[in-house]
This record gives sequence, C-alpha cells and structure tokens, in this order.
Amino acid sequence: MSDQVKIGVVGCMGRMGQALIAAISAEKNAVFAGGTESQGSDFIGKAIGDTGLSVSDDPTALFQNADVVIDFTCPTATVAHAVIAASNGTALVVGTTGLTEDDHGALDTAATKTVIVQAGNMSLGVNLLTALTKRVAAAIDSSYDIEILEMHHKHKVDAPSGTALMLGEAAAAGRGIDFEQNAVKSREGITGARKEGSIGFAALRGGGVVGDHSIIFASEHEQITLSHRAEDRGLFAVGAVKAALWSARQKTGRYNMMDVLDLN
Repeated sequence: MSDQVKIGVVGCMGRMGQALIAAISAEKNAVFAGGTESQGSDFIGKAIGDTGLSVSDDPTALFQNADVVIDFTCPTATVAHAVIAASNGTALVVGTTGLTEDDHGALDTAATKTVIVQAGNMSLGVNLLTALTKRVAAAIDSSYDIEILEMHHKHKVDAPSGTALMLGEAAAAGRGIDFEQNAVKSREGITGARKEGSIGFAALRGGGVVGDHSIIFASEHEQITLSHRAEDRGLFAVGAVKAALWSARQKTGRYNMMDVLDLN
C-alpha cells in the first residue's frame, strides 16, 4: 500500500493549475489524483499532460478520489468546493484570493468537518515576511506610518492582493489594533492628512509581474522597508503542495501557512 498522498487540483488547466501539477509530480510523497475545470470548458475530456488522466467537470468525484484537493480558482468556486470537501472529509488547500467575509465564514463552516488550509500566499518567503512584519509592528510605536505596496500582472482581478491584506493583518496584529477599522485600501481626491495608526495600501498592475510586495514603516526620521519578490509562480505551487502533505496528517480544523511552516 502506497504512503503517497493523493492530491487533486481544481482549475487544473490554468497557469497555476499547471504549476501545481508539476509540483505534485516532482514530490516523491505525493501522487496526482486528477483535475477538473468548470462545466462547458473546452478542456473537458482532454489529456492532462503526460499524467494519463483527462480533465473532468465533476469535482465531487475528484474529492471522493483524493486525500487533498488544492484550489486556486475564484471565490464562488472555492466556496462550492469547500462544501464538497466537508461532505467527503477531504482536506482542502485554498490559495484563492479575493475572498469576502462571507466566503471565510463558509470555509470556517467546512473546517468543522474537514481540514481547511487557507492563506493569501503559499510561499515560504512571504510567510517569513509576514512573521517579520508582525514583529516589527510590535516593536515600534504609532509614530511610524505603515504602507503596503504591491504589484502584480495585468490579469489579476482583485486588489489589494490577498498577500497584501495578509501583511496588513499581520501589522495590525503586531500593533494590537483592529485591521478593518484601520485599513485604508484606496485613496483618491482630497483625502486629508493621513490618520495616525492607519495601514495604507497601494496596488500596481502591469505586464507579467508574478508578485512584488513591500511593507514600509515610515517615521519623521527614518524608513524601514521589508520586501519580497516572486520570480516564478512555481514557488506558490511548491508551498501549496507542502501544505497539502501537511494537511493530510492534521485533525479537522482551519489552518494557514503559518501553521504549516510552524511560524506561529
């Protein structure tokens, strides 16, 4: 009997889906369990690379066959997949961004019946950056303004990015303040002076940028900048597969990459 973890991928034919399949295939402790696309997709029935499998439009069958499923799709699909995961007791790793408060509530509900690992970013470097952001925010006072700058490729549909929001939440946690009450996610027109203690965001979009993030702590006398640049989306896939292997050993509940990497 194989000890390999069976990992499925929803949205398997997109750029991220293909990177995930490559990462699964390169992992000796994992085996690719199959992939899906949405009903009506031109990919349905076509071969998934050289895996010997073809694209399905039946996510329920995938969740029944897999130990873990990885989802980097869209919020609506992710919520539907979380329901299927809970019904089948299949672990779900979520890298989808743009999730609303209600979407997170749906993941919380699913996590009462299965393992859910969700993070705005799956890379080791970004999660180390998140941990550092929390520590720096805790070490300095509110005279340091916090600004988060991010840039992604022109096809990204949500802003600020999930990673930027994750960094903002870490800064708020370090400072001991409520994130939503202090986040300034966009600025336009005559905004007035910057409110002390606020956490500002700026989002840039263009070209094929995989992901750049910087957290700036600015006082009247100095600036501290923490940065991360993703050169290849394969790093997110490697992190997601690591999360999938980890999730297969966990008890039912809601987790994030800080748990996976033992950074909490």
